Amino acid sequence: MTRPTLRTAEPVQHARIMGVGGVRGDDVVVNDDVVGPIDSSDEWIRQRTGIVSRRRAGADVSLADLAENAGRAALEAAGVDASDVDAVIVSTVTYFEQTPAVAAVVADRLGATPAAAYDISAACAGYCYGIAQAEALVRAGTARHVLVIGAEKMSDFIDPADRSISFLLGDGAGAAVVGPSAEPAIGPTVWGSDGGRATAIRQTHSWLDYRSAAPGDDVEWPTLRQEGPTVFKWAVFQMTPMAQQAIEAAGLRPEDIDVFIPHQANVRIIDQMAKMLGLREDVVVAHDIVETGNTSAASIPLATERLVREGQARSGDIALQIGFGAGLVFAGQVVVLP
Repeated sequence: MTRPTLRTAEPVQHARIMGVGGVRGDDVVVNDDVVGPIDSSDEWIRQRTGIVSRRRAGADVSLADLAENAGRAALEAAGVDASDVDAVIVSTVTYFEQTPAVAAVVADRLGATPAAAYDISAACAGYCYGIAQAEALVRAGTARHVLVIGAEKMSDFIDPADRSISFLLGDGAGAAVVGPSAEPAIGPTVWGSDGGRATAIRQTHSWLDYRSAAPGDDVEWPTLRQEGPTVFKWAVFQMTPMAQQAIEAAGLRPEDIDVFIPHQANVRIIDQMAKMLGLREDVVVAHDIVETGNTSAASIPLATERLVREGQARSGDIALQIGFGAGLVFAGQVVVLP
């Protein structure tokens, strides 16, 4: 008996980002609003991080709300109907439910059912992880349109008295629609991890510790911490070579880059990386962190959305995007802006 031959999906040659969208928390929280518990000042925060304010969402706004609104904005920008979305990927580390995935909830809200839907947990690199997967799905022919969302409500994990990271954090969601392209528009992804440094950015303790605490035990709600100097050195001196690899993987040189969109962790990190990469003097560098704060997986798409909306970046510009954070994990790729 002749063994039957399987039919496979019809691959396409290239993929591109078709549109981006984003939403930020409604509340503007300036430095003077957060300095009291950390015994600091507006000047100290600005000098160390470049942050002037951060955006946070109210108690009545859920992570799913942020993700839905960002996804809707991206679909509108791309001119793609939700019913034509084949997969929804949400990157987040601040969704409280282990299952079901928030991606499935968001897909249903948008009207994308029965699109495939799943969450990924890659912290501040999560959006770039999602773009890598979306590009692969489209080029393989498994999906024609993929909605990638980075969404975080970081304020749910803030200890107001923590001087290591909590004063940096904001809430928001950014999204992109990835679809087929006649020309190359998403370069190869350079990504990886270094779990040996997992404690550099971490949760104070596990949910199991919190759940298992007996009445009267002094076990607080888990919040985030980071080893600032360790993260700074790692980001600048190890992520810069990774960014260079992403440029080379795309067959380009640093002078070919028009826009630099790194994870919005710290203005000092961002500016030092741009300098070490040898980018052109007129390159546009994203500084969304100044007014939005660090929104983890949402930071790169939110920064992209701002640059496009404000006209600082143009359609067709070549952008280098790179995410890095807790894990420690990292990912980056060169993309053509929609």
